Amino acid sequence: MQKTLRVLYLLLICFVTHTAFAQGRLVSGKVTADDGSDLPGVSVVVKGTTVGTTTDASGNYRIDVPANSRLVFSFVGYSSKEVTVGNQSTIAVRLDASASNLDEVVVTTFGTAKRSSFTGSAGTISTAQIQDRPVNNIVQAIAGAAPGVQTTAGSGQPGAAPDIRIRGFGSISSGSNPLYVVDGIPYTADIATLNPNDIESISILKDAASTALYGARAANGVVVVTTKKGQKNRSSINIRYTKGFSSRGLQEYERVDATQYYPLMWETYRNSVAYRTTNPLSLSAANTDATNRLVSLVGYNIYNVPDNQLVGTDGKLNPNAKLLYSPDDLNWEKPLTRQGNRDEMNASFSGGQDKTDYFLSLSYLNDKGFLIRSDYERYTGRLNINTQMKPWFKTGANLSATFIKSNQADVPAAGGTTFVNPFFFSRGIGPIYPVYAYDPNNPGQFLTLPNGDRQYDFGNLSALNLPNRPQYGGRHAVAETQLNQNFFRRNVLGARVYGEVSFLKDFKFTANFGTDITNTNTVVYGNPIIGDGAPAGRATGTFQNIMGYNLNQLLNYNKVVGSHTFDVLLGHENFHTTDNNLTGSRSQQILDGNVELINFTTTTNLSSQYNIRRVEGFFSRVNYDYNQKYFLSASVRRDGTSKFYKDSRWGTFYSVSGAWRLDQEEFLKNIPSVNALKLRGSYGQTGNDGGGITAQDAADNTISYYAWQPLYNLNFNNASEAGILQASLGNRNLAWESSNSFDVALEFGLFKNRVTGTVEYFNRQSANLIFDVPLPLSAGISSVTRNIGTMYNRGIEIELGIEPVRTKDFTWRIDLNATHLKNKITKMPAENPEIINGTKKLAVGQSIYDFWLRDFQGVNPQTGEVQYRADKFVAANTRVTETGDTLTTSVNNARFHYNGTAIPAISGGITNTFRFKGFSLSALFVYQLGGKVYDGAYASLMSAGGYGSAKHVDILQRWQQPGDITNVPRLDAARTADFDAASDRWLTDASYLNMRNVTLSYSLPGVTAKRLFLNNVQVYVSAENYLILSKRKGMNVQQTFAGTTDNVFSVAKNIVLGVSLTL
Repeated sequence: MQKTLRVLYLLLICFVTHTAFAQGRLVSGKVTADDGSDLPGVSVVVKGTTVGTTTDASGNYRIDVPANSRLVFSFVGYSSKEVTVGNQSTIAVRLDASASNLDEVVVTTFGTAKRSSFTGSAGTISTAQIQDRPVNNIVQAIAGAAPGVQTTAGSGQPGAAPDIRIRGFGSISSGSNPLYVVDGIPYTADIATLNPNDIESISILKDAASTALYGARAANGVVVVTTKKGQKNRSSINIRYTKGFSSRGLQEYERVDATQYYPLMWETYRNSVAYRTTNPLSLSAANTDATNRLVSLVGYNIYNVPDNQLVGTDGKLNPNAKLLYSPDDLNWEKPLTRQGNRDEMNASFSGGQDKTDYFLSLSYLNDKGFLIRSDYERYTGRLNINTQMKPWFKTGANLSATFIKSNQADVPAAGGTTFVNPFFFSRGIGPIYPVYAYDPNNPGQFLTLPNGDRQYDFGNLSALNLPNRPQYGGRHAVAETQLNQNFFRRNVLGARVYGEVSFLKDFKFTANFGTDITNTNTVVYGNPIIGDGAPAGRATGTFQNIMGYNLNQLLNYNKVVGSHTFDVLLGHENFHTTDNNLTGSRSQQILDGNVELINFTTTTNLSSQYNIRRVEGFFSRVNYDYNQKYFLSASVRRDGTSKFYKDSRWGTFYSVSGAWRLDQEEFLKNIPSVNALKLRGSYGQTGNDGGGITAQDAADNTISYYAWQPLYNLNFNNASEAGILQASLGNRNLAWESSNSFDVALEFGLFKNRVTGTVEYFNRQSANLIFDVPLPLSAGISSVTRNIGTMYNRGIEIELGIEPVRTKDFTWRIDLNATHLKNKITKMPAENPEIINGTKKLAVGQSIYDFWLRDFQGVNPQTGEVQYRADKFVAANTRVTETGDTLTTSVNNARFHYNGTAIPAISGGITNTFRFKGFSLSALFVYQLGGKVYDGAYASLMSAGGYGSAKHVDILQRWQQPGDITNVPRLDAARTADFDAASDRWLTDASYLNMRNVTLSYSLPGVTAKRLFLNNVQVYVSAENYLILSKRKGMNVQQTFAGTTDNVFSVAKNIVLGVSLTL
C-alpha cells in the first residue's frame, strides 16, 4: 500500500503546475449565515464573468478580481447578494436564509436548469452525500435518497451494484433498467466502474418532461451523472484515504444445533413408517426401528455413545452423550468467511484560469470481501478540461480509464442450489457434519495431510473408513471455493469531447462525441480434485469487447424579449454499440497451477458472437417563461432502432409541461412564511425497444437484438452432415413499447425554508408490452415475440425537508421521502391471458408481482398433515369442516389463489443530519412498509424430510401428537411433496428498516488548518448496513423486487475510517 501511495503522490507532482491568477485586486473574507454560522461551499463569482471560487469548510474565500467589479455570493437555501469591491480587500458577507430550494441546479437532458424554472420531475444527489460513504459504486448511494426510486440490497461481492427501478416497473419481458448518462453521453460500460469520488452530482429524471428527449431509451427513467470539474482562479489538491473493514451484514437464519438435530431426524423416520398408508408400523415398533436406523440414515455419529444408543425409543438424545468435536468443527460458515479489508486512496488536482478549468484525479481501491476468494481491485484515472479558446468558441474533453481485477466466489446472482455455492452449502448442511475428516481410530482427532494441514471431509471417503453424507456427498464448499477460480479483468476507456460555437448573439451550436470501450477477460476454473471439474479439471475463458459511441449535434437559440424568455433546441443523435465475445471451454488439465486453456487437452465448447445495436434520433425542445413566473416546455423526438424491421423501427416520442411559481404572485409575496411555492405538471411519451448492449442490460431481461427476423442455431449435425436448427420465428410487426406519463406536483418552501418539500402524483401507462407468446407444439417453436399487453404504475411521492434547529453553532435537519406505488396489468395476450411464472401469475387486474400460491389452511390437529383449501372434493384426501370449508391434504388437489403482492405499500428513506461547529453526524435509514416476501430460503429449512439437511428453529414447533395446535406439520420423510409444497404458508411481511449509512465527521477550523499549511482537514468514520430489521432473522427482504429469497451472496456491512486533506 505504501508503494501505491508513493506512486500516486509522484503522479500528482508530475501534473501539478502553479497558475498565475488574473491581474487585479486580491479580495478575501468570510461568508456566514444569518444565524452567524459558517457557510462552506458558497459560490463567489465576479458578476458578468465566469471567474469564481467557493468558500472552504470555515466559510472563507479568496479571489482575484478586476478593478471596479462586483461579487455575487450565492448558496442553495439562501438569498444571493451582490457587493461592489471598490477599494476593499476584505469583504465579510452574511446571507439570509430566505431563498428556496428552487434555486438548486438540476442537470437535465442536454443541459442544466434551475429548479425554479424546471417543469419536469427529478431527484438530485450531491457529492457531499457520496464522498464519505464506503460505497464502491454510485448505485449503492442512490438507495433512499430520492422518492420514486427503489433499489435492491445488492450483493456482498465487492464491486457488485444493486438493481434500480424508477417509478415502478416499465416492462414485463424486456428491460426495466434506467438509462445511465455520464457527462451528457449514454454510458455503455458497467456503472460500477465509475469512481464515486469523481462525481459532482447525480440527477434522477423521472417523468416524460425530463426524459422524452432521450426517446427510445428513456421509458424506465434516466440517471444523469456529472463528474467534477475545476474552479477558475483557484487551484486545489485533495488527498483522501480510507481504511475499512467488512463482515456479513445479514445474519444467518436461526437453525437447530446437533443436540436438537438427532431427535428431529429420528422423528422424521419414525413418522414415515408409522403413518405410511401401506403396512404402517405401530408407534412402539416404529420407535425401535428409528432408534436402530438413525445413524445409518444421517451417516454420522458425533457423540461418544454407540449408534443404537444415540437417541432412545422415547425420541430423546442420550443424556450421557457428549460431543467429540467442538462447535467450531461443525461450523461451515467460519472457514468460508473472514474479516474483510478495504483500502482506498483518492487524489485530485483541480483549478483553472480565466479561460480554462481542469480536474485531474487518480484512485486506487482494494476491497477484500468477507467471503474467502472475493476481492476487488480497481484503478481509475480521470482528466476533465474545459477552455474558452475564443470569445465565440469553447471546447473540452473528459477522459477516463478504469482497470479492474476481481476474484469472485461461485455464487450465482439469483442464488440457487448448486453445491459449489458456499451460501447454499453452509446454510443447508446439517449441524452434525464436520468440515474436516476425523480419524476413525482416534475419536475427537482429525486426519492430516502430509503438509500438516487437516484433511477435508468430502462426505464420501469410505475408503478411509469414514461414513458418507446422505446430502452433499462428494462435495465440499470450503475446499471447492479455495481450489476453484472465478476471476475477471476489465479495462474501461471513456472519452467525452465537445466543441461549442456561439454566433449571431443568440445562437449556439454544440457537437458532442462520446465513446466507452470495455474489454473483459473472465476465467472460470473447476479443480480436478472435487466438484464439477473432477476428475480431470476444466476451464472456461470468455473474452468480450463492448464498444459504444455516441455523436450528437445541438443548435440552441436563446432570446430574452422584455419579460419573455425563449429557449429553442434542435438536435440529432447517433448511438452505436457493438458486442464481440468469444467463449471457449476445455477439460483434461495437464499441469497444476495453470488455468489457461492451452493447459487443457480436450475442447468441449467453442463459440462466438458479434452483436450490433444502432439508434438514430432527431429531436427538438422549446422552453418559454414569462417574467420568471409562468413556464412552458414542449419536446419531440423521432427515433429509429435496429432492433425492429424497417417498417416498424421508427417511433415518435414527445412531452408537454408547465409550471407556475405562485410565490411570485402579488397575493403571496407579502406572506413571510411562504418562501417558495410552485405548481407544475407534465404529460408525454417515451419508448423502450427492449434494452441493448450495455453492462447494465446484461443482468436485465431484454429481447433479442434480432427478434424481427427468424433465427437459427448453428453447429448441429446429422451424422457427418452439418446442419442448422430453427430457433425462433421472426415478427416484422414487432415495435416499440411505449410509456405514457402524467405528472403533477406542488413544490414548497416555508418559514425561511425550514420546511421544504414536494408532493407529487404520477401515472405511468405502459403500452404495446412485448411478450413471448406460447405457440402450439405442432409449430416446432415454443413462442413468438409480439406486442400485446398494457400495464400502469400509479403513485404518490412525498419529499420533505425540515430544520427543527438552526443556530450559529448547531443545526439539525431531517430529510424524508415516501412513495406509494400501485401496479396493475390491464391487457394480456388473447392466446395466453394468464402466465404463471414461479410464485406469480400474470393476469388482467393483477400486478406483475402478485403472488399466486396454494391456499394453506394450517395443520390438521389430529393427524399433523398440512391442509390446503381444496380445488374439488376427493374422498381419499378431502374433508369438510364444521364451518363448511373443504380442505385437502393432497398438494395435487390444492386450490391456488392470489394472496398479496411483493410491492410495498410505502417505501422511502429518512436522513437526520446534525452539525455542531466542526462536527457533522448524519444517519440514513431506508425503509419499506407492507408488501410480502416469499421466503424460499426459509422454506427449504422447514422441510418435513431431508436427512442431512439443516433445520430452522421453527421446526421445533412441529406437530407431535394428536391434539397439537400448530402451523408446522409433522416431520415425515414420505410426505415432503405434500408438506413442503409452495404455498402462502411461506409468505411473510416484507416490511424492513435498514440503517443504510451513519457518518460522523470533523473538520478542523480554518485557522488551525492553515497553520498546517492546508486549506481543509477532515476526519470521519462511516458505517454501512450496520442494522437490518425485518420480520425474520436472516431473511433478505431486499434481495429482489419480485419478493423472493434465495441463497444469494449476503449483503455486507462496512465501516471505514477516513481522512481528507485539501491543499
